[in-house]
Amino acid sequence: MKILIYSAKDFEIPFLEKANNDIHQLKYIPERLTAETARLAIGFDAISIFSADDASSVVLEKLKDFGIKYIALRSTGYDNVNLKTAKKIGIQVANAAGYSPEAIAEHAVALLLALNRKLILANQQVSSYNFSLSNLVGFDINKKTVGIIGTGRIGKVIARILHGFNCRIIANDIYEDKKLIEEYDTKYTDLENLCQQSDIIFLSTPLNSETHHLIDADLLQYVKKDVIIINIARGGIVNTKDIIQALELKRIAAYGTDVYDNESEVFFYDRSTNKPKDLQLQKLIELPNVLLTPHQAFATKEALTNIADTTFYNINCWQKKVPSKNELTLELVG
Repeated sequence: MKILIYSAKDFEIPFLEKANNDIHQLKYIPERLTAETARLAIGFDAISIFSADDASSVVLEKLKDFGIKYIALRSTGYDNVNLKTAKKIGIQVANAAGYSPEAIAEHAVALLLALNRKLILANQQVSSYNFSLSNLVGFDINKKTVGIIGTGRIGKVIARILHGFNCRIIANDIYEDKKLIEEYDTKYTDLENLCQQSDIIFLSTPLNSETHHLIDADLLQYVKKDVIIINIARGGIVNTKDIIQALELKRIAAYGTDVYDNESEVFFYDRSTNKPKDLQLQKLIELPNVLLTPHQAFATKEALTNIADTTFYNINCWQKKVPSKNELTLELVG
């Protein structure tokens, strides 16, 4: 099978090569999938895309015209793919589900620890031979109330880790996880109550029409003034404008995020000599109580191995005409 790998990054190519094992003919390009770059898929059977690629209806229609039959996502989330259109026109789509929830959850906790214990500021001060502790006071995570919005694979691991910190765990999800309730004494509650009680809030829910801008000015009025919010899900889960305003007005203590709602064409690229004209992003970067990382939570050897293996498991299933367990369009193609 001939496969075009969109948004290919140098650090992931060795993992993809190993997983392919010389079975398929691959071509790597750094370009994102867009309406303009869809034409690059002419002559290929399948494409592989990442979270910043655009697989909207218009793009999918073009890909279908260009002969693409399969799309293998190198991510768990698929909010960038119009599955309804894919099903309608007969393009099969599969994701890399659950490639390493540990990698994502551990990064979420790293953001929390770095913000709480002022590690970035401490490093900056020490680099200037300033060893004062005046600006470096944090708090014990021990016995704090942690609210987890979204208790899927990643949320479960966050709960497990924070239970190890002796935290009280509360959660919000459309499905209550009995294992979390039994093993970690997790209490499920509504969003308003979770915000009122939590000292720390983790966002680990998928992005969809129900969760878009879930965290906005209306919900932020319920949170504690010293709350730390960690977003490990998608940038669109929060209304970034409202988050910035809450930070500036000291309605929340800090915001740690590995995602940003306008990260396309910015994250994963070196923009140091061609800075994006995004005032909102600039504000996030400049705020002292924000820690922004460039969507790097998945960047561990274990996660990259699992992503590559799952990507080619899906492709091999398609070649063999057997269902993939990660198929997102299975009911259409049968």
